[in-house]
Amino acid sequence: MKPPVIDRILGEIQRWKSFCVVGHIRPDGDCIGSQLGLYLALSALGRKVTCWNQDPVPAKLKFLDPEREVIAPQADQEFDCVIALDCASLERMGRTASHIQRRQVLINIDHHESNTRYGDINWVSAREASTGELIYQLMQQAKWDISPRIADCLFTAVSTDTGSFQYASTSPATFEAAGRLVERGADLAKVCHEVYQSYPLSRMKLLRRVYNKFRLTHDDRTAYFWIKQADYSRTGAKPADSEGLIDHIRAIDEVVVACVFEEMEPELTRLSLRSKSPRVDVNSVAGQCGGGGHKAAAGARIAGKPAVVQRRVLAAIRKALFAAAKD
Repeated sequence: MKPPVIDRILGEIQRWKSFCVVGHIRPDGDCIGSQLGLYLALSALGRKVTCWNQDPVPAKLKFLDPEREVIAPQADQEFDCVIALDCASLERMGRTASHIQRRQVLINIDHHESNTRYGDINWVSAREASTGELIYQLMQQAKWDISPRIADCLFTAVSTDTGSFQYASTSPATFEAAGRLVERGADLAKVCHEVYQSYPLSRMKLLRRVYNKFRLTHDDRTAYFWIKQADYSRTGAKPADSEGLIDHIRAIDEVVVACVFEEMEPELTRLSLRSKSPRVDVNSVAGQCGGGGHKAAAGARIAGKPAVVQRRVLAAIRKALFAAAKD
């Protein structure tokens, strides 16, 4: 059944002429793929569209943006309609949030369970494994043309946020959407090569450090590691190169929860969490630290001394594991 909110969104798109499509800081494949997919669709309708992100497109995703259409936010611009994609909160936009105040309406489209419903219109559906699926549904209902380039963008969004269709959030509808996008011209070989088979050597050096440094606790049910700024400088890697490294410790058979602590500043840590059990909700763990996400994948940014942050997070994970064992 079509959500009624889709008609409201399409009504606003029909009503306005100028749009800004925004995404979250440290954008991933779902964010960039969804942003560019919608940007291209609105542009094809003859709308005036801008695509903003505080942070640059990661190197592995630049094949989606050959014309560099995703740009940094600019001051003193006004839009009829701002559409936020894959952003669970205004804070997740970073400094972009301060540049979208001059608008008539804000539409929030997202699939994170922790979304704060900050838009004038909110389409938040945690049933979908990716925001890319929501944009695909929107385009299907509107009967907009899905060009091969749009199909590449949306297929990348769907594939990356499902762990290449491995995560439990992947549904029959996910496979159907991916199949339809391939029918519309998504270049499966190109997407898979660019996203999964062309890592820089610096990332491999960073991965080697991960394998040397990861730790197990809670009877091997929790695996974790730290990425410090020194790790980046010594390997030549960039923060975007850490994307997906958590899956290497998540894949350990005994592990239920995987955790990455990334040093952003001396007393600011970026936390990433993954759960392999439907009974262990890492969204709840992240929520205790001011973050959020999904039951199986969540994160947060935590201020404090690294040792204190680690103890706090591991204690919350231990509590979640203990509660799940009692069920």
